[in-house]
Amino acid sequence: MSSMSSNEWVHEAWKWATDKTITQASITRDHFPHVAEHGVYDRCDPQWWTAGFWPGLLWLVHKYNTASTAETDTKQLASQQLAQWAQSCERQLEPCLHDTEQVDHDLGFIWLLSGVAHYKQTGNAEARRRSLLAANLLAARFNVKGHYIRAWNFESAHMDTRGVAIIDSMMNLPLLYWASLETGDPRYHELATLHANTVAREFVRADHSICHVVEFDPLTGHKRCEHGGQGYAPGSAWARGTAWALHGFALSYAYTRDARYLEISRQTASFFLQQMGDDIVPYWDFRAPEANRDAYDSSATAIAASGMLELAKYVDESESQSLQQAASRLISGLYARYSTRHSNEEGMITHGTVHYPENRQLNVPIIYGDYFFVEALAKLRGEQGLFTPGL
Repeated sequence: MSSMSSNEWVHEAWKWATDKTITQASITRDHFPHVAEHGVYDRCDPQWWTAGFWPGLLWLVHKYNTASTAETDTKQLASQQLAQWAQSCERQLEPCLHDTEQVDHDLGFIWLLSGVAHYKQTGNAEARRRSLLAANLLAARFNVKGHYIRAWNFESAHMDTRGVAIIDSMMNLPLLYWASLETGDPRYHELATLHANTVAREFVRADHSICHVVEFDPLTGHKRCEHGGQGYAPGSAWARGTAWALHGFALSYAYTRDARYLEISRQTASFFLQQMGDDIVPYWDFRAPEANRDAYDSSATAIAASGMLELAKYVDESESQSLQQAASRLISGLYARYSTRHSNEEGMITHGTVHYPENRQLNVPIIYGDYFFVEALAKLRGEQGLFTPGL
């Protein structure tokens, strides 16, 4: 593949990824896959936090594959079927909005990629209604003392989850930004920026590494401590969390033009690339000790690469070119060395890790790794991701 020009490999990878999605859709239909262990994607309940990534992948391919490969009736019909299955997923997701115990900070992941994507592509009023309800529920999780959005609902012996926020939340904020733009109501935007400010202050370290979980006193809002979360330990650098921060702060800048967010995204991108060196896929935690370097996380690569392409739109030309080149190297590496293109396995990108400390799903394809891989390919073709404002 090294002999190919940039446009040639991107075209080849895009065609493979979209064809793979169409083929997978005939198997997965309107279910909710999370990980593909032993070559087969599982089926999760609609309330699981990853439930938006499959309909998001369907909407992404539906939008951009129609424009590029609509030369045959068969492909047009396949694209229509993708939209129908995505809409069926959305209808299954709606009951979760009527049970507050089934929703958490990941409402953005779920509804940006289902209802909002549906509404933006078709103008469907029901998709808009559901998505605005989701935005209201996300806003309702805001702690007014601590200026953070509460992450989880479950009880824990290790932390008071009433006071917990996590770095993943930065990718959910675009649901609130979108709701403000859609309704003209500034409250959603204000809550999102207050939360982003808290994350910028409490999660981003002086060396530009990122912590996963911060616990606040839910009554006073004061910071209590940092938890390792899905990273190795407090003070470590969970690879996917680094990618969430890089991408999420770039998106917050896109919606707010707050220079602080842009600088955090830039510094996090630099940290990520420095830790990677010449590698394509990182260990699950950049600071994992040697004895625990038996699992990788390709999803971090895909998320970070898509984030770098987002960030590249807002920096000067020289830095933009450098970010685009870095993202292109990472995505081409995933395609060449970590894709399932030479097998019949379900899932696209191998060697993702869900939760190393709990020994859950190590070195497997993960649906969000697949989604961000395809989103990055779309951006390399000059398109936009579903989290990006103005799609």
